[in-house]
Amino acid sequence: MSEVAAPLRSAPAFDRLRGHLARNPVAVRIGVAVLGAAIWELLGHTVLDPDFISPPSAILLAAPRVLSDPGVQAALVISFYELVVGFAIAVVAGILIALPIGLHRFSLRSALPLILLLYSIPQVTILPLFVLYFGIGSTSKIAFGTSHGIFPIILNVIAGVQSVEQAHLTAARAMGATRLQMIRRVVLPHMTPSLFTGLRLAMSGTLLGVLLAELYVSTGGIGYYTRLFTESFDPPATLTLVTVLALMAVLLNEVVRRAERRASFWRAEQR
Repeated sequence: MSEVAAPLRSAPAFDRLRGHLARNPVAVRIGVAVLGAAIWELLGHTVLDPDFISPPSAILLAAPRVLSDPGVQAALVISFYELVVGFAIAVVAGILIALPIGLHRFSLRSALPLILLLYSIPQVTILPLFVLYFGIGSTSKIAFGTSHGIFPIILNVIAGVQSVEQAHLTAARAMGATRLQMIRRVVLPHMTPSLFTGLRLAMSGTLLGVLLAELYVSTGGIGYYTRLFTESFDPPATLTLVTVLALMAVLLNEVVRRAERRASFWRAEQR
């Protein structure tokens, strides 16, 4: 009897722990990151070849050398600028393109197949065209990043618009709402989850596009220095830049997540 009662007595403690972890997701993320780094460090000194996959300790030791380089500092600023501008253009242009397509059935049937066709093209194959049209400066990196980020915005916004219940639109129209009021009060709130899903995918896509352009046709930016350190056979420096990119992506994802929480406050109230 006591053996059966012991798990029952420990269940409330387990529930409290689970509730505490649910209320503190940041602590869970930090714990997972620390655990992953510890495993990586162990494998780096036992199984992995440190000349190819440097352990976290080697990356930490290389970080001051890499990040104190004026060229790397300028590259971080350039890449962040290109990422932010490309992402902003992708968001604005994507929403402006997707809303008319999603709101009209004829536009949806005629334009969506073309959008899917363009999205299916491996965009790295047309990178020379971006260089031809925009040169080798920041403009081509921004344009190439935008080309990667705009399609997730368009497709997710279209999906969000199409998911709006026709009964809601009919009710708004019956109450005298204008087209702009219907978009603002009915369509935009309803498509918020799809929009922010597209924002997360677009941010990652824009970052990928900027880095690809910097890797192949640039003498500046993080992509250029990543290639330079790789060709110089300097794994700690390369992984330092990869870590910086990861932190940059986490920061931007957190900004998008907080914006989603502010924009979707009404969903929390409904729960």
